Amino acid sequence: MGKTNNNKKQAARLRLAVNAYIAESQTGTYNYRQVASAIGMTSPAEQRSVALYLAELAFDGIIIETSPGKYKSPQRSVTATGVFVRRSNGKNSVITDDDGEEIFVAERNSMHALNGDKVQVSIAARVKGREPEAEVVDIIEKKDQTFIGTLKVEKHFAYLLTDSKYLATDIYIPKAKLKGGRNGDKAIVKITHWPDDSKNPQGEVMDILGESGDNTTEMHAILAEYGLPYQYPESVERAAAKIDAGITPETVAQREDLRGVTTFTIDPRDAKDFDDALSMRRLPNGNYEIGVHIADVTHYVKPDTIIDREAKDRATSVYLVDRTIPMLPEHLSNGICSLRPDEDKLTFSVIFEMDKQARIIDSRIVRTVTRSVRRFTYEEAQDVIETGKGDYADEILTLDRLAKILRKERYDNGSVDFDRMEVRFDIDDKGHPIAVYFKESKDANKLIEEFMLLANKTVAAAIGMPQKKKKAKAFVYRVHDVPDAERLSNLAALARAFGYRLKTTGTPRDINRSINKMLVDIKGKGEENLLSTLAIRSMAKAIYTTTNIGHYGLGFEYYTHFTSPIRRYPDMMVHRLLEKYLNGGRSVNQEKLEEECKHSSDMEQLAANAERASIKYKQVEYMADHLGEIFTGIISGVTEWGLYIELDENKCEGLVPNRDLADDYYDFDPKCYCLIGRRHNHRYRLGDKITIQVARADLQKRQLDFTLVDEKNPPRSLSQLNARPKPKTPEKIGKKHRKGGSRR
Repeated sequence: MGKTNNNKKQAARLRLAVNAYIAESQTGTYNYRQVASAIGMTSPAEQRSVALYLAELAFDGIIIETSPGKYKSPQRSVTATGVFVRRSNGKNSVITDDDGEEIFVAERNSMHALNGDKVQVSIAARVKGREPEAEVVDIIEKKDQTFIGTLKVEKHFAYLLTDSKYLATDIYIPKAKLKGGRNGDKAIVKITHWPDDSKNPQGEVMDILGESGDNTTEMHAILAEYGLPYQYPESVERAAAKIDAGITPETVAQREDLRGVTTFTIDPRDAKDFDDALSMRRLPNGNYEIGVHIADVTHYVKPDTIIDREAKDRATSVYLVDRTIPMLPEHLSNGICSLRPDEDKLTFSVIFEMDKQARIIDSRIVRTVTRSVRRFTYEEAQDVIETGKGDYADEILTLDRLAKILRKERYDNGSVDFDRMEVRFDIDDKGHPIAVYFKESKDANKLIEEFMLLANKTVAAAIGMPQKKKKAKAFVYRVHDVPDAERLSNLAALARAFGYRLKTTGTPRDINRSINKMLVDIKGKGEENLLSTLAIRSMAKAIYTTTNIGHYGLGFEYYTHFTSPIRRYPDMMVHRLLEKYLNGGRSVNQEKLEEECKHSSDMEQLAANAERASIKYKQVEYMADHLGEIFTGIISGVTEWGLYIELDENKCEGLVPNRDLADDYYDFDPKCYCLIGRRHNHRYRLGDKITIQVARADLQKRQLDFTLVDEKNPPRSLSQLNARPKPKTPEKIGKKHRKGGSRR
């Protein structure tokens, strides 16, 4: 009895403490860990009690769950500003500026705001048990945007069938605004007017990309979808063509001449822009001099020129499945800046003196002149490493041995080992994918990676760690924040279910070593995909910034990007800052530099999205040749709308829609990453092995649909696959279940 009373008193104290915290946090958001920490409830049992109480308060409508596990006090203001999110399924919303809460906006209350518009909303009074709702009362700032789709041209009018997930309606286009577009063309259209009483907006064609379905047209459409350029301005090309390599005796005299040192490049077999080269020679004292030589792009591209402005806007080269959209004109990127063999080149170099144990005795950062004696592909260098024979075998084998020591030391110090295969396609002369292969990172790749990491780290430390207690000057860092605590905790809980221990507290080095051990232990096992995928998802995204917080994933206190100025603008920024600071220049304006860093981070993300979209397009195009065929795979994603399956044979990913799981009604459990059947309690979980049949391939939506194949679901003909089963409803399943129960 006494123990029961104590438990009741503890529960009462906990509730009072939580209530007090909530009363003081009227505007901010919080999760159970923040609340538990603030009120001194730190044991797992106490944290669990706090989490349950918060969930109870949210269920009762006393607080609001703004996103899974994240809460806030009820909003007292009836108006707010935020960013409008438009969805083609009609589930529009506004994300408020104050606390990031996502509030539903019905189409009738949207004022036809477009995705990304800055809006002011009126928030309806909250009703217990119902989603909050808002109404747009003013569009404060319209986001400049265009839509991609296919033109339908009739006798008296035309319209665009959009590919956008942000717009449910077609766009009406007056025939005078078609810009020569014909029926079936892929086009870029801008909305010019959307009358209040009209379901469809009006627009005008900005550009014709070509015939829908044509490979180049579709690749350009992907670039345009993400706001990335798909053409290079002729004026920039002309300006670049006027630039000469200019390696005169006067230029050479101002640099360290290393043309007599054995130097070579190692790159992918289809590469044309060679950013980096390595050199190696033995010193009289028995140590090695290792040079990391980087194309001196900023010698040719001066600040605020037409070429520089274009490069800054693009911020990065974009790598689609079948093409590269370069940041710099080809005359520079594949020509005078590229470190091609048997040509003198201007370079920016980090040169190390190393002993046989790969310990760095000394290093220097200097502008140089170099001359590559050999262009290796990764495959050629790998062959030298494996056989011990070939051109410059002594140099390559020595660099490989040193790189392996550096790599081991890096992992010992807490660098995370995410070594995943990349999907590549063999493509015919029309751009159609005819085969899939996997790009693996072997010793030759890792050799280059290790020395590039070392150079980047050395450059960042040279500026970030000033001598004699001087203040560090403004600089560009590549940073990577600590993992998301909640996701890491969920990962640890799932890992425990499979028998693996994962640290969630302690130093970054301890946590990362723990992650690495798990990644090694799960190799080749059924749970490998599940746990490695969740480990990656727990990590933050790396970004560019002037505020150095270190690079968590690499375990580096100082890190930047210095080694790829042909394809990344931040590397050009770093080169310019290095030249300025090494010559004693003053610190640049940090606020302006931070703006440039943010732009580069944003453009990097867009480029990555476009690359993934092009891969997805080719996957769908490839699998369209395999309709009705059966494959094995693993569940790579679980959502409330279905299961994503990654195929073992080719890593193509498709969806088994919930509506096709006809044997039961399935609920989504986000914490366990699974779908659970209400009647039979059958579970589909992330990482499970599964057999599927390819049902549909929609190129316009870049979407593959699969159906399950098992004892209950035998393979079907293509006509049967196209006749979708009627989805089960909870009511029907409940009735059937109750009826079955009465018979028992």
